[in-house]
Amino acid sequence: MGRTAFTMTAALCAAFALLSSRPLYAQSEDFNTGKYLEIQSMILRTLQAQYVDSVDLDELIHKGINAMLSSLDPYTVFIPEENEEDLDIMTTASYGGVGALIQKTPQGPVIIAEPYENSAAVKCGLNPGDTILAIEGESTKDLPVDQCSGKMRGRPGTDLHMTVVKGRGGDTVDVVLVRERIHIPDVVYYGFVDDSTGYIQIGGFTMGGANDVRRALEALKADVRMRRLVLDLRGNGGGLMNEAVGIVSLFVPQNTLVVSAKGKHPAADFEYRTESAPVDTLLPLMVMVNSMSASSSEIVAGALQDMDRATVAGVRTYGKGLVQTIRPAGYNTSLKLTTAKYYTPSGRCVQAIDYSHRNEDGSVGTVPDSLKKEFKTRLGRSVYDGGGITPDIVVEPDYYSRPIVSLIYSNVLSDYAIKYFNTHDSIAPAGVFRLTDEEYADFVRFASQKEFDARTESQIEMEEVLKAAERERLADNVDGLENTLDSVLAKLSLSKEDLLNAGKDRIKPLLEDEIAQKFYLRRGGAESALRQDSQLHKALEQWDGTIPVAIEE
Repeated sequence: MGRTAFTMTAALCAAFALLSSRPLYAQSEDFNTGKYLEIQSMILRTLQAQYVDSVDLDELIHKGINAMLSSLDPYTVFIPEENEEDLDIMTTASYGGVGALIQKTPQGPVIIAEPYENSAAVKCGLNPGDTILAIEGESTKDLPVDQCSGKMRGRPGTDLHMTVVKGRGGDTVDVVLVRERIHIPDVVYYGFVDDSTGYIQIGGFTMGGANDVRRALEALKADVRMRRLVLDLRGNGGGLMNEAVGIVSLFVPQNTLVVSAKGKHPAADFEYRTESAPVDTLLPLMVMVNSMSASSSEIVAGALQDMDRATVAGVRTYGKGLVQTIRPAGYNTSLKLTTAKYYTPSGRCVQAIDYSHRNEDGSVGTVPDSLKKEFKTRLGRSVYDGGGITPDIVVEPDYYSRPIVSLIYSNVLSDYAIKYFNTHDSIAPAGVFRLTDEEYADFVRFASQKEFDARTESQIEMEEVLKAAERERLADNVDGLENTLDSVLAKLSLSKEDLLNAGKDRIKPLLEDEIAQKFYLRRGGAESALRQDSQLHKALEQWDGTIPVAIEE
């Protein structure tokens, strides 16, 4: 046997030995993976060479990756190189920029809707309603709002030149801002709901957020009035798990289990326990949640509920109990990958059982009792899995009709609030500010001229009934039916002015919150909303303000 033949035989034997040492199913998986990668590559080359129209391969591949990942769960996503900055914002809630929320209608200019507290925008005197004509000499007239926002962002410490028309006075000025590391604080607002109830609204879980909550808690405890505390996690979509654990640690003994995770591989398993000494293990505590309280919010609410340390109030939470890990995917891209599931101290997973039975907002839909499993809290109360955290005190939020929601999303409330800001030097403190009847009438005149969907749900339903009657030709066979239906629809179809006046009790408080936010920024809007928060006040009425038995140190 020649040397070459011997070498080839040895190589084949070594390869066979290597394959033989691996389980057959692994060999099969590797073969299938290689096969389909080769097929995919062949399809792409064929499309590029022979498809009748030109093909953007980058776009095609991105769509293919996104479609593949979306079949797994909503949270496993591909992050291309150009979106790395979004990843930074997602994990830290900070970015390099001027610190202002901007808005633009298709026909309108770019305006400052809300500067953030202590930001570069505030430091250089930018206010709500200021119009941005140009960024670095480029007109914003034809630029979409996301491109304007992109131009305003940049490395902290760099200059940004803008041409601005001031909302108050109308002067055109050139401003030079120094971009800063913008961080949106997790604590939106803290204060008192009433004479004895402290309140902390938490908007996210980003780096340093637990320390922000600690400072707010200590400030409230310094006031001798506080006898109980509300943590408000409504609308909080989650964030960094270690910050959520840090918040729980403020209320339970050191080394208390808060959450565990289990994945496909042991490397994905972990436990989070409290590491720092608590601030107060006896203070009566209530946690407010809603259908948009997700992930880390659910861990905080679920852990405190399982320990019988807090009363949870509101409506069932979103139902996201999946752990995501950022993995490099090559060429400066990343993969946000679901690697495990979260479990509260009682052992329940808050993840919804499937992704198909969801409400319109994406939160958990109805879960049959047969699919729920019972768990026990520290003191033996029954709690259940199946998706989300079910409150101890169930209180539905206020209902807002379609036209009111449209007023919000069409920026009609914001536009009037800016108009009000530009024509008033100051207002009363956010907690007591009220619009007069004359001022609300002025808003009605303003909003009646704006574009928003003023159709009520009943009006839309009636329109569908009319269409169905026409399809089935019922009007031809039932005397007076068409006239009757038309008459009912006419009574349901209010003018914008009538609708705004009819909805005054619901719309006016929202408008006051928006105006307070223009004058006093994010904290002012939250303080204004707090005094008119019927869901919170109903929950407080049902809460006895106590905790069962203190957790032993």
